[in-house]
This record gives sequence, C-alpha cells and structure tokens, in this order.
Amino acid sequence: MKKKKESLIGYRFTILAVVLIVILVFVPMVQALIMSFQTGTPMAMKFDGLANYQRMLSDATFKKAALNTLLYLAVQVPIMIILSMIISVFLNQKDLKFKSFFRIAIFLPCITALVSYSLIMKTLFQESGLVNTILMNLHLIGEPIQWLTHPIWAKVLIIISITWRWTGYNMIFFLSGLQNIDPSIYEAAEIDGTNEFQKFFRITMPMLKPIILFTTITSTIGTLQLFDEVNNITGGGPANATMTLSQYIYNLSYKFTPNFGYAAAVSFVIVIAIVILTMVQMKLGGDKDE
Repeated sequence: MKKKKESLIGYRFTILAVVLIVILVFVPMVQALIMSFQTGTPMAMKFDGLANYQRMLSDATFKKAALNTLLYLAVQVPIMIILSMIISVFLNQKDLKFKSFFRIAIFLPCITALVSYSLIMKTLFQESGLVNTILMNLHLIGEPIQWLTHPIWAKVLIIISITWRWTGYNMIFFLSGLQNIDPSIYEAAEIDGTNEFQKFFRITMPMLKPIILFTTITSTIGTLQLFDEVNNITGGGPANATMTLSQYIYNLSYKFTPNFGYAAAVSFVIVIAIVILTMVQMKLGGDKDE
C-alpha cells in the first residue's frame, strides 16, 4: 500500500513534464512529419506524397549542404574529442599550478554569447586581422589568407570556430571521468613499469569509454544540427561553400519563398542521420558483453 502511494506521488511529479514534452516536442514532430509530405504555400498546403523527398535527389543546394555537414562531422568531431581528452588529462595532473584558472579559461568559450563569439572570429580571421598578421610576421604565409571568402579556408574557419567553442564543454565530462578513476590503478601500473603513454592507452582510454561514447554522440548530434556558427560567421558562403543542412532549412522557411513542406522533409533527413549514426556509435562503442 505504501509503495503504491509513493508511486502515485512520483507520477504526480512527472505528469506535468510528460504532458509538456508531448505537447511541445512530440506533437510538433508528428505535425512536421505530416507536413514533409505536403507541398504548396503556407496558406494552401496539399498532400503530394514523396515529392519533397524526390526533390532532394536533384537539389544541388541540398547535396552541397549535406556534404558540408558530413565534412564538419568527419573532421571536427574527432579533433574536438581527442583534443578535449588530452587537455583534460593535463588539467587533471596533481602538481599542475593554476589548475582552476586553466579549466575556467578553456570552458569559458562555450558560454560566450553567439553574436559576440562570431564577431570575434570574423575580426580575428579577416584579411587584415590578427591571425593573418601573426602568420605573415612569422613568414609562414606570403599573403593574407581569405578565411571568409575562400571556399576551403572558410570551411577551415568554421571547424576552428566550433572546436574553439565546444572543446571546453567536452573537457568537463572527461575531467569528471578522470576524477572517478581510482588512483591505485595508476600506482599499480607504475610498479609494473608502465610509462605515461601506456597508462593513457591501456588504462585511461578504456576507463573513459562511456564518456567517449557520450561526448561523441552529443557532438555528432550538435554538428548535424550546426547552424549558428555558419549563419553568423560566413552566412553559408562563399557560394554555399559552408552552408549546412540546418541553415538550408532556415533559408527554405524564412529567407527564400517559404516552403515549409520541403524544409520539413530536409529536417527529417537530419533526424534519420542522427538516429543511424547514434545507433552505429552505440554499437561500436558499447559493451560487447551486454
């Protein structure tokens, strides 16, 4: 009787959250799915089967945005995960001075306002900006790099910007994982003559496996939904060279002639990609004994 009463109290606490999630998340998702099979203006939508999905096969802009998004995913996510893991290992050293300062400094970019962060990046990487000035003074380049207007360098700038912003965020998870590893494991390894590299690859990485899986999945989801950095720094240019699927959805809905049906169809391509990649990552990174 007591357990039943406690269960009812628990349901009362969660029912409001469940109702809000259903109304604000699941209902709009179902409506968007229905809309993805419709064409026409916002005031005169009509069912048109798979027309929107068929359109993607011949849409050059969609293909460009999809390739750009996959490129960011394939290049930036591994760099960010490896970098955040290495930084967390260094910042977890017992004899490191000003440890808290370094942790805060690396974490700060991820809480910086997007507009401010974008303006900083555009200023640093413009033709006469600080980055080109330093590179030229060091005689590493002979002329300024067109970070904002060159198709390849603009992609590099987006990758640098995302890495700078989100590495500290992932670092926090790795630090928490490192602090949960029993120091006696490392002490036993040292007695056996294990060097630092062996400890990292044979102890640290295996023990951080759940954190690696979690950060990889969340970073994958975030990169597939990448919008703010591209929209604020390069605007998707030059000539759609940096455009992502999320920005294309925004353009279809609000910048071009509104086409909510096609935008909804493109959004579900992202949903499908997230589900597939998450399942693959969980399969590859999960516990094989389970």
